[in-house]
This record gives sequence, C-alpha cells and structure tokens, in this order.
Amino acid sequence: MSDNATAASATSSATKKPKKNRLSGGFFRFVLTRFLLIIPTVFILVTIVFFVMRATGDPISAALGGRLTPDELQRRIHAAGYDRPLIVQYLDYLGGLLHGDLGTTLTDNQPVITILTRYGAATFELAFLSLIVALIVGIGLGRLAAKYRDRAADAGIRVFAILCYATPVFFLGLVLKLIFAVWLNILPPSGRSDLSSEMQFQRLVSPTGFYIIDALQLGDVTVLVDVLRHAVLPALALGLLTAGVFIRLVRTNVISTYTSGYVEAARSRGVSEKRLLDKHAWRPALIPIITVMGMQIAMMLAGAVLTETTFEWKGLGFMLSNYLKARDFVAVQGIVILIAIIVAVVNFIVDVISALIDPRVRY
Repeated sequence: MSDNATAASATSSATKKPKKNRLSGGFFRFVLTRFLLIIPTVFILVTIVFFVMRATGDPISAALGGRLTPDELQRRIHAAGYDRPLIVQYLDYLGGLLHGDLGTTLTDNQPVITILTRYGAATFELAFLSLIVALIVGIGLGRLAAKYRDRAADAGIRVFAILCYATPVFFLGLVLKLIFAVWLNILPPSGRSDLSSEMQFQRLVSPTGFYIIDALQLGDVTVLVDVLRHAVLPALALGLLTAGVFIRLVRTNVISTYTSGYVEAARSRGVSEKRLLDKHAWRPALIPIITVMGMQIAMMLAGAVLTETTFEWKGLGFMLSNYLKARDFVAVQGIVILIAIIVAVVNFIVDVISALIDPRVRY
C-alpha cells in the first residue's frame, strides 16, 4: 500500500506542469517588437514633418523673405543648400539627424539642438507636474464617483470631468490667472520664477534646467517655494485637461470590475465593500488607465504650446509658438521631431508596463 502511494505521488509530481515564468519568451518578443516599431514610426514622422515644412518653399524665403534684397536672399538660399533638389535635401537632413545635427535656427542663428536642451527641461518639468495633478485629481475623483454611483456626488464629479476636458486650456489658464493672480493675488501670473531666483540659479556650476532640482541643489527653501508657486497655475491648467479624461475612465472601469462575477463572489463570502473596492475592483481597472496614459502624455505635450504661451513659461511650447510666428521652419521642424520621438518612446514604455500587469497584452 505504501509503495502504491509513493508511486502515485511520483506520478502526480511528474505530471505537474512547471510554473510559467511571468517574464517568458513571449514577453521579451513583445518588448523587442514594440521597440523596433519605434524606428519606422519616428522615420515616418520625420519624413512627414520635413516635407510639410517644405510645402511653402525653402525655409529662408519663409523666414527672411521681404527683409533681404533678392540677391542677398538667393545667396543665403544657395549657401544653405536649399536650391538643391528636394530629395537631396531630405537625404542630407537624414544624414544630419544620424549625427545629432538638427540644423541652425534662421532667426537667431543658434543650433537647434541648443534650443532643445535649453528649453526642453522646462517643458518636461511642466508635463511631469501636470501629470501628477491629473493622476491625483483623476484617480481620486474617479474612484469617488464609482463609489457613489448614480448619486449626487457622482453627478457632480461627472459634470466637473466634462468641464475639464471640454474647456480650452488657454481659457482655463486665463480664468485661473484671473482668480488666483488678480482677484486673490496669492499666486504669480506668469514665468517660472522671480528675478531673484533666476539670479540664484546663475550661481550653480552645473544647472539642470529643471528649476525644482536646481532649487534643491541650492538648498534654498525660499527659491524652492518661489519655483513651486510659479508652477501651480500652469500645472493645474494643463493637468485638469487630462484629469477630466482620467475621471471618466477610472469611474467606468471601476464600476465595470466592481459588478463582475469574481467581485460578486467575494461579496457573497462577506468581504467588506471597502475591501472589494480597494483590493478586488481597483487593480484590474488600472490596466486601461495605464494604456490611455501614453496618449494623454502626447496630448499634454501638444497642450504645452498653449499653456506655456498663456503663462509665459519658457519651454519648448513657448519657443515653438515664437518660431512659428517668425516662420523659422528649421527650428519648428527640430522641436516637432523631438516631441514626436518622446511620444513614441513614452508609448513604448506604457506598452511594456501594460504587458507586465496584464499578460494578455503580449498576445
């Protein structure tokens, strides 16, 4: 009898399948495929931007036409190579990109890469702070709306969400400036910091361009508070735009999982409603939110143009607006391409996170 039990146990052990590793070969194939897709995506975007920028003629005529004599204009065009066939210019531009050369601005004669490094930190800082606002407001109110579904609180939150994503960001920015900077006079209306803080940043040996990090490097609480006060209104204006989408998305997905079969089964076992919401219904609802987050970050970078212009926040959006007015298409082209690359990389990261949370994404 003992021998039979031992044999049965051995047979049972032999027939047991080994536990599948979460990070299986399918996951790494998925990551590699998504990473390789970045290359054609960026290539297509670069191509579209290049030919759209050339649709109205050469950049020098667009930026400086009417301010130079015809002979001087032709000389500048020839020196820059814009009188060559368009396909030759395109191939030359691709070669420059591979070597990190995005050209030189026409209006202020600066390397485009210098513009990107100088003002890019401001845009990334604003986008990061806005994302924090969007996540706190969107997830917090979305969960609250799901908890009090079809009640007065839910209705009020849904109206607030509609107002958030339906209101133009520049109009919301002007309203916030009117309330907090003019009427209440508790927050600065524009800029990234006061002049005194700017002078303090000049003391740094290696400034990062991220004012919050630079203020921490200085170790001056006054400068840090000043930087944060300047960031409140633009971060709110841009963050609330995305928060409206998150509110509705969180509410819908939490309600969907909250009424699913496995949650009902847990409820029948006597699990409290708070635990059902926090443990059983919440985590599955995160997957669509993370997926949509990549697209919302792209919208944030697009909204940064109007937000930075409204608050005179000197980042890439502010500079893009100025270069568009000056018809400096070389600078515009470089900024748009950088934003396109960032969006492609962010979406890749979001896809990887989604695949880690939900294995079904990999197949």
